[in-house]
Amino acid sequence: MDLNRLDSYFYDLPADLIAQTPAERRDSSRMLVLDRHTGGISHRVFSDITEYFRPGDILVINDTKVIPARIFGVSSHGGARVETVLLRRVTGAQGEVWECLTRPGKKTRIGDTVVYGEGLTGTVTAIGDDGTRIVSFRYTGVFNEILDRIGTMPLPPYITEKLSDGSRYQTVYAKYEGSAAAPTAGLHFTPELLERIAASGVNIERVLLHVGLGTFRPVHEEIITDHKMHTEYIKVTEETARRINAAKAAGGRVFAVGTTSTRTLESAADENGIIHPFEGDTGIFIYPGYRFRAVDAQITNFHLPESTLLMLVCAFAGYDNAMNAYREAVKERYRFFSFGDAMLII
Repeated sequence: MDLNRLDSYFYDLPADLIAQTPAERRDSSRMLVLDRHTGGISHRVFSDITEYFRPGDILVINDTKVIPARIFGVSSHGGARVETVLLRRVTGAQGEVWECLTRPGKKTRIGDTVVYGEGLTGTVTAIGDDGTRIVSFRYTGVFNEILDRIGTMPLPPYITEKLSDGSRYQTVYAKYEGSAAAPTAGLHFTPELLERIAASGVNIERVLLHVGLGTFRPVHEEIITDHKMHTEYIKVTEETARRINAAKAAGGRVFAVGTTSTRTLESAADENGIIHPFEGDTGIFIYPGYRFRAVDAQITNFHLPESTLLMLVCAFAGYDNAMNAYREAVKERYRFFSFGDAMLII
């Protein structure tokens, strides 16, 4: 098996296992527990996760907040209807300048302006090699408030049912607006469950990664090392780094909630596993062969075939262990993707 080949990360998934709606209660989702050292598998409920922590462990959550990043407007050149999805605020730019996906692309050339309503307009200033657009927005008032009024949650295309409660596509600890998609492993936590975890002596620490194209862009290259990750904004504060390092030095294990927290920690860690304060962009691409420096356990969902997220899971759990767990999850009819069930890799 050549683990550099894209088709090594394919698995068969019946369409009816793609979750269309969230679980009735967040922590009632099923949880497949994978021992990455032995390959052993057990089947639990997510609320059972408290049994896997020890006092002094660290639970690292990503407190990004999804913005209503899908907006519709009309091109000022020809009147065509244009869909725009805001992916990532351009670091260092003045004003609201975003990397975006636009459809149809041919209606958004450099210099074209789209009128969205509520006084919001966007002008294309550049086009990326991958077809993304850099859009400079003009508006009166508060940008995020305008998005709240005219935008919608950019749910993944495999979710075809309308989401009746938008808060279910946010974690209960979401704080800092800027993501185009939810860090879905965190959707399983409730305030009560987090309180129980903290009361057991576990340190809950927050990092930030604004989810953009780098997380969910499909891989098309047959050799995965040819794939170029898009950058995403991350932040690890000095205080957070200090507390994680102290807990690790005292023997605590780092449980990363999701691939986003994992990528943030690994981006901020040095060769010795020491976390350093960091604010900026990361384009880290983790696939089998990568040596993890900071993360000891991972809480994640079940990801799309041939995705960078599955590659990261294979790198952490071991390829054979991870793919066997996915086959077991299909056999046991777990729910997959954003609103699906969870996996704890320990």
